[in-house]
Amino acid sequence: MSDKKIIKGKSGVAFYEYTSWAHRYKKIDINGKIKLCKKKGFKTEEEAIESYNKYKKEFEEELKKFHITVDKDITIREYLTHWFDNIYSERIESKTKMVGLYILNSLILPNIEYDIKVSLTTKEYLDDILEKASKYTKCSGYAARGMIILAFKDAYKGGYINYNVALQTKAYIREKPNIRIFSRFQLKRFLNTVKNNSYYLEILLGVFCGLRKGEIYGLKFKDFDLENNILSINRQLKLEFEYKDNKIVSSKLVEAPPKTPESKRKLKFPEIIKIELIKRAELVEENKRKYDYKDNDYISCQKNGLPHYPGCLNKVLYKICNELSLPSISVHSLRHMCATILIESGVTLAKIAAFLGHTSIHTTFEYYCEVMDEKQKILNFINDNFSEEIIENET
Repeated sequence: MSDKKIIKGKSGVAFYEYTSWAHRYKKIDINGKIKLCKKKGFKTEEEAIESYNKYKKEFEEELKKFHITVDKDITIREYLTHWFDNIYSERIESKTKMVGLYILNSLILPNIEYDIKVSLTTKEYLDDILEKASKYTKCSGYAARGMIILAFKDAYKGGYINYNVALQTKAYIREKPNIRIFSRFQLKRFLNTVKNNSYYLEILLGVFCGLRKGEIYGLKFKDFDLENNILSINRQLKLEFEYKDNKIVSSKLVEAPPKTPESKRKLKFPEIIKIELIKRAELVEENKRKYDYKDNDYISCQKNGLPHYPGCLNKVLYKICNELSLPSISVHSLRHMCATILIESGVTLAKIAAFLGHTSIHTTFEYYCEVMDEKQKILNFINDNFSEEIIENET
């Protein structure tokens, strides 16, 4: 037989159980259901009542968040827009909101072929929207479904639907891109180590300007406006192969237009790159006096002026990472780190796409939703000139 002893208090709220006072309270779980819980361990009935009133107020405030002040005839499009602006945006940070706007306005809303009431929504209706959204990128179906599930959880909490029909929709697997970036501590350690490396300028151009390897090798001193800290991307260096009987017999580095028309762009660079560029110009002038120099105006070249072989910079990066016991990275990894800095700065996906020279904003979303980690704060590595206003597309 249990020796459990319960005595109700005078308030009707608190009760004495075993050796302490306790009370029950309501809360909303992650599925939108109201649960009855118990809080115990109070020395007096007054302490239990005070705690009860606190939990009651929190519960009432939580309920208010999910009751949307619109009529019951609200449509899917109206609900999602209102939900995003007035509920979802209130509990996320600006960086997450930037990504959320893309998911809502680029993946979900354009694929609502015909608008219906939220209360009439079916699994088949949502599956049709998600099927269309999934065709944009490898992870767009996953992202769109995640947002719809969140929105319909809140619709359930607000009493607009009887159950979260979105949970029954087809699941989409998130195909994660192979992206490797450093943590804040790793990046700081890495940059401190490469300060005296002969490729320091090239590394900075990857981290803080997001340039591709061929774009770095194709840069010339004339591409830099040092007065305004503006860099023009006009070309890339790439390997051109000669074939014979379906076999490569020779190769050479040639100048070519950037990867895509959008890759021809202008961007503003931080002061540290200007400092290192001036040092590089002095080194080039010294090499011109010492060696039989072939002057193509490249900022990244051998002592005789000829361009570096494309694989050289990656070899340097692998060696440094190995010495520091860091994950191995490539030049393209530096580009991903640049995207992370921009994301952490709250720059929109559209501007990041322009900055990196992507053909489409969908490309930017596919590759960089994986690095949108709010815990990685690396803003300390960039000066005030590096802001979301740096983008200047070339017409």
